[in-house]
Amino acid sequence: MNPTFWPSRRDVLRHTALGFGALALNDLLAAQALARTSGLSGAPKPHSAPKAKRVIFLFMKGGPSHIDTFEPKPVLDRDDGKPYPGTRPRVVFAKTGNLLKSPWKFNKHGECGSPVSELFPHVAGCVDDICFVHSLHGTNPAHGGAVLKLHTGSDNFVRPSMGAWTAYGLGTENQNLPAFVTVCPTLAHGGVNNWGSAFLPASCQGVPIGNASTPVEQAKVKYIENSNLTRDAQKKQLDLLGDLNRAHLDRSGPDAALEGRIESFELAFRMQQAMPEAESIAKETDATRKLYGLDDPVTAPFGRQCLLARRFAERGVRFVQVTHSDDKVQWDQHGDLRKGHAKNAREVDKPIAGLLKDLKARGLLKDTLVLWGGEFGRTPTVEGGGNDGRDHNPEGFTVWMAGGGVKPGFRYGATDDYGWHAVENKVHVHDLHATILALLGLDHEKLTFRHAGRDFRLTDVSGTVMKDLFA
Repeated sequence: MNPTFWPSRRDVLRHTALGFGALALNDLLAAQALARTSGLSGAPKPHSAPKAKRVIFLFMKGGPSHIDTFEPKPVLDRDDGKPYPGTRPRVVFAKTGNLLKSPWKFNKHGECGSPVSELFPHVAGCVDDICFVHSLHGTNPAHGGAVLKLHTGSDNFVRPSMGAWTAYGLGTENQNLPAFVTVCPTLAHGGVNNWGSAFLPASCQGVPIGNASTPVEQAKVKYIENSNLTRDAQKKQLDLLGDLNRAHLDRSGPDAALEGRIESFELAFRMQQAMPEAESIAKETDATRKLYGLDDPVTAPFGRQCLLARRFAERGVRFVQVTHSDDKVQWDQHGDLRKGHAKNAREVDKPIAGLLKDLKARGLLKDTLVLWGGEFGRTPTVEGGGNDGRDHNPEGFTVWMAGGGVKPGFRYGATDDYGWHAVENKVHVHDLHATILALLGLDHEKLTFRHAGRDFRLTDVSGTVMKDLFA
């Protein structure tokens, strides 16, 4: 082979095998970029044997009340209307009054006997598969900072989201679909930063399927179809763009950002055929539709989101986020607690239970980690002078997980007798992130990216894996 005609290894790959070279080059560049930034060689792979292959994150935007859903407080019921006797946080979001007991009754369910309020009768039937964490805590009482903290590990900087870190560490099991998809995400309180890749490669960012203000039946990946150009014409454009970008790389040397964009362009082209099929529920059976509540206008919107999550998960998407939100207050009941929380729970209860049952029936729950929660909980005191609302509470609240290697039918940690502060087996947001990554086979201290002169990670400089949660 004439070395003057093939000046570089990139040129060899780019010009041979009628396009195979371009795809091989794309894989080579991605592997080189990963090796430079993470210290790993070859394609992304876990640091240890994973218990979970993928994550479905059910995000309840606004902050559901843990003391009205999954953590009953008999002492709070007893002292209803009395002044709170404990120490209030130094920083609070709004003025609060006396103690307010839960308007809903709790009952024990399943063989494990986990208590669940009457707000979640369908989820209550799944408690033997659920691992409750009652002692999560953060630091920010405002929605914006708390949402960012939960999603990115930081409440005041632009950092990669946990979905992006998962995609960076593991890649995707389906080369025709993204590693990270977010269904109807909120555009408020951090917006795109909650599913962005920040300084990680562009291919790691979440692909939004609609947003919170879009009716879910209309939620699609934007511009997935091009009615003006044939697929062959688009392929020629993509090849030309790739040639130009790679010629620039030949002259300037390695550029992780540009290589990430090239990979994103290639993925977007492949998605044109795979994504419409993944988004379509036309072939789902009537029984499946009913399982997710698609036959009821109250549960149909979130049910469709959960069904899409299952479809993406079974097609190899590593991280799927489903957001329960709209252009109203959602779970943020400073007032109208009884009406608002009842409405929200009715919308999500049956779809969530349907998702868990469907995953289990298909054999997917064992290696799919389902995470449920909001950015914080609510206070045990009533807000202001009314008697039907609760303020933000990041000091102690509940999230739960199911499948993916966590203990089923298990409760971990607790808040105090009134539900304000996490006091038993406290779990910080960084600990939660470290644990999720560990279940995926990723060491949170090794999953790093060199940026701006230092190594960054999802857990910053903290985080402890909660091995007590592992099955």
